[in-house]
Amino acid sequence: MGSIRSRLTVAYTAVMIATMLLFSLALLTVRRMTVFAELKERVRSEADQTVRLIDIAGKLFTQQLVVTPDSLVGAEVSPRVVPLLELLPDFVLLKDSRGNSLYKSEAVRLLGDEEQASLDSAVLEMTDKAEPVTIALRSGELLMQSRRIPGIGTRGQIDRAWVGMRSDAAQFAPTELVSTMFIAAPFLVALSVIFAHFIAGRAFRPIDRIIDQVEAITDGRSLHRRLAIGAAGDELARLSSTLNAMIERLETSFGALRRFTADASHELKTPLTVMRADVERAMSPTSTGTEQAVALEEALQQLTRMADLVNSLLTLARADEGRFDLHREPVELALLAREVVETARLLGEEPGIIIDAPVIEEVEVSGDLTRLRQLFLNLVTNAIKYTPRGGRVEITLVRAGEQVSMTVRDTGIGIAAADLPYIFERFWRADRVRSRSSERGGFGLGLAICQWIAQAHGGTLTVQSRLSRGSTFTVILPVAGTNDLADTGEYAVGEGMLTSD
Repeated sequence: MGSIRSRLTVAYTAVMIATMLLFSLALLTVRRMTVFAELKERVRSEADQTVRLIDIAGKLFTQQLVVTPDSLVGAEVSPRVVPLLELLPDFVLLKDSRGNSLYKSEAVRLLGDEEQASLDSAVLEMTDKAEPVTIALRSGELLMQSRRIPGIGTRGQIDRAWVGMRSDAAQFAPTELVSTMFIAAPFLVALSVIFAHFIAGRAFRPIDRIIDQVEAITDGRSLHRRLAIGAAGDELARLSSTLNAMIERLETSFGALRRFTADASHELKTPLTVMRADVERAMSPTSTGTEQAVALEEALQQLTRMADLVNSLLTLARADEGRFDLHREPVELALLAREVVETARLLGEEPGIIIDAPVIEEVEVSGDLTRLRQLFLNLVTNAIKYTPRGGRVEITLVRAGEQVSMTVRDTGIGIAAADLPYIFERFWRADRVRSRSSERGGFGLGLAICQWIAQAHGGTLTVQSRLSRGSTFTVILPVAGTNDLADTGEYAVGEGMLTSD
């Protein structure tokens, strides 16, 4: 009983039995009503035959239908007419206009005196009934129909006839039907069990295949496998498609997790190695005070680098959890942009990079000032870092309708078209060897954090770039009053908020 196939078989069999019982009851009820209607029709037909027979006898034996052979007995049907009336089956009563009995058929005469008296009393009460009436006697029920004898109802002649038969006849056919159903029921139930088990097995065969295929995907190394999809539009095809989409997302997540673990380990390994060497050099008994100071200063730099890496990872981890504190307030982006421009000019003095801000429009947004400053400074710092001496970085802030666009455009080394889809992934860098060894080396987390900050404020961060032609990063944010995110001080990161893992 543990499998769904067994439960479906039992349920189907139970429904089949219940359906058979309901069908049998309905058939029994309809059959009983039909038989009873047929019985009533037979009673009416025999009543009409009785009237026709008396009419024929009246024409053959005029004024001789009723005779009075004995004053004590009273009037009765002529002996010449009795043989004709005896041809009528079942129960027949003939009475004159005064209610006196003129004739009783053999079936009536076989009743006891008490039942005959009850029958006489009952038929007098149903004189005006057009439909057959059921009369209950001790020996059973009778279905009686009364008929007036037209043209003969004169004084002392036949006035009315009552014709009937036992209603027990209506019970014979239903009884046989019930017997037949009880005989056939075991065979029908057995067949229903067999066919239900067979049909359920065929129905669950594709599910068994899906289970086997899913069980074969046991770990992250087999997530490249996909389920076979059946007929289009089928529920199982939809299930397979849904599972394939889930497996694809798992494969992407597992791959990102492996890359993240490897990259984070590598990023932490290098400063830890340097710190260990510096500490060992500082602890060496042959080291002078100057050498110890240099070693400790270098170790401090590596420690600061590790702290920055940990803080960046913490920021992204809290964003991935779905909650991150955003202290929302009205922010004048023009003031923030001018502040960023001044900082950029200071950073660009030494490498000789021109910082230009041709358009800075006044606009206000609802956001976290600290995070927006981090976003813009990261973009500007990257632009200066990857722009050669004598290059140019242009910063613009323009409002367009209900949105504001901040653009950071540089004339730097640019990004290859093959690398553009990956630049927002964590720990990704176009030239990993050079970026780690050169002074421009970073962790590859800055753009991922920038994208999260933009999306957390209901905006977007996009990039356009060509190798050796420079890059253009554009941040689009909704102006104050049009942001759908509530100003609650907390931001819930929804599913798919971060495009990189």
